[in-house]
Amino acid sequence: MFDLHRLRLLRELKHRGTLAAVAAALSYSPSTISQQLSLLESEVGVPLLEPVGRRVRLTEQAEILVEHTEAVLRRLEQAEADIATSLTELTGTLRIASFQTAALALVPAALTGLRGTHPRLRVHVTQTEPEKALPALLARDFDLVVAEEYPGHPDPLPAGTEREDLCEDTLRLARPRAFATRDTAHGVRPGEALRSVAEHPWVMEPEGTPARHWAMTQCRDAGFEPDVRFESTDLLLHQRLVEQGHAVAFLPDLVRSGHAPTVPLTPLPHGRGSRKIFTAVRGGRGGHPAIVACRQALREAAEPIGGAV
Repeated sequence: MFDLHRLRLLRELKHRGTLAAVAAALSYSPSTISQQLSLLESEVGVPLLEPVGRRVRLTEQAEILVEHTEAVLRRLEQAEADIATSLTELTGTLRIASFQTAALALVPAALTGLRGTHPRLRVHVTQTEPEKALPALLARDFDLVVAEEYPGHPDPLPAGTEREDLCEDTLRLARPRAFATRDTAHGVRPGEALRSVAEHPWVMEPEGTPARHWAMTQCRDAGFEPDVRFESTDLLLHQRLVEQGHAVAFLPDLVRSGHAPTVPLTPLPHGRGSRKIFTAVRGGRGGHPAIVACRQALREAAEPIGGAV
């Protein structure tokens, strides 16, 4: 029999990439991780790691072991879910990762619901972007991730994860009040609003993000290259820059958390004006009572804002 703890360390190396990353995540020293993996090699009887420059990679036999380890861990998670289902009261810890606007608009209300129905369930929430949260989900840093998908830009989920759509979040063009007032005075129709701000400064999310790719596509389809002077993942900053007259932006409705808009908002062309908000969990984990309860609480939180799917 192979040691399960050492098998999990090998799996962690597969997902995290380096011994140092595994050590940091598990609060071990790199030398301890290396020693444990050497003992696993002795148990298996074949090399599991091979050097590549200053790093190591898994051998073919190590990949086989990781595949079987994943299956064992899925069965153990199913056992955990079955035990939790058999209990009359939901306990334990649920670790959630959420991007900013969902963390502001949905998560607090969901926490309130969970506290009322399952007071002994301990919930940890981390604000982080989906590009980081989804790989960390597979590495078992989180149990559930709240993520987003922009129209026309679907990103395939990592293998071994399951998705459930939560709600649609409408995206709108946000312009400083002076721009919108002047355009209205000149008879600019809503469909022309995007072209009318082609010469104005923009605030967008950083390059390489799905949101930035989507935003650039909207501008280029309208016939212009936007003058992006401000970059941030903080959509509250985007909104503030529009309010103060410094930039134009695309803002989702969730950033307002159900409050009245503070800047003029214009609909986008049909089929481009909403992003999907969804939750993701590891494969086979969706039936765990804590996951079921959390997803239900998030759906209830989404109903008055964007409408749950």
